[in-house]
Amino acid sequence: MRAPARPADGTMTLFDHLREVRYRFLVSMAAIIVTTIVAMVFETQLLYVVLEPVKKAVAIYQQIRPTGQVEMITQGITAGFALYFRVCFVAGFIAACPVWLFQLWRFIVPGLKSGERHVARAFLGASIPLFLVGVVFAYFLCPRGFAIMMSFNPPSVTNLNDVGTFLSFELRLLLLFGAAFLLPVLLVSLNRLGIVTGAMLGRFRKAAILLCAVFSAVATPTADALTMIALMVPLMAMYLVAEIICRRNDRRKALRTAATEAITG
Repeated sequence: MRAPARPADGTMTLFDHLREVRYRFLVSMAAIIVTTIVAMVFETQLLYVVLEPVKKAVAIYQQIRPTGQVEMITQGITAGFALYFRVCFVAGFIAACPVWLFQLWRFIVPGLKSGERHVARAFLGASIPLFLVGVVFAYFLCPRGFAIMMSFNPPSVTNLNDVGTFLSFELRLLLLFGAAFLLPVLLVSLNRLGIVTGAMLGRFRKAAILLCAVFSAVATPTADALTMIALMVPLMAMYLVAEIICRRNDRRKALRTAATEAITG
């Protein structure tokens, strides 16, 4: 469980990259397994929290359609166990975000100099709360999105919903929104390292907005426009905010460079 040694010149072979991927993956999975085991201690409380959006969605649906009938079911002998395990695993994945975010960052930017390590600390300090904010945002969005989907059910037909399917939708949304909210801090961190500039983001802006729309349409498991827009708008806004911050950083770097050249010249 040691990180592979890096050559002095910074070049790495394909085998070295594979060893790096293996190490980062194993460390991340070890952390997720530990937090998943801890989550199993609180499985009843976690299941209650995760099922709350489903209960609210049913209540909203019955307000929209008072005569509508909704029943939640599980199918199969192992459905209950799979339900608990899925909830605990996702809870463990979210709880272990400081570890796997750090491992992801070290893989993306492997060779940090001593003066650049503060960028890694800033990345973690900003990415962890942003990831959690995205998860919480999706959690409160789920009831309305699920209710809209159930409203397409014909009035005379009882809506039988598998709890596992509901939870798959919900947990996928939580992770997608959490990951999407990492976009600005990733771009700003790469800008601080000199890999990305604000001008580059400006030139790529139209394509980025289109990609945000496509990603939101493909990523959201529900087919309603509300959920897609709720993911697309924050993504676009965060990209624009990241571009503004990167442009400011570039101007500061240019001023510092000009001042240094004036002093040394």
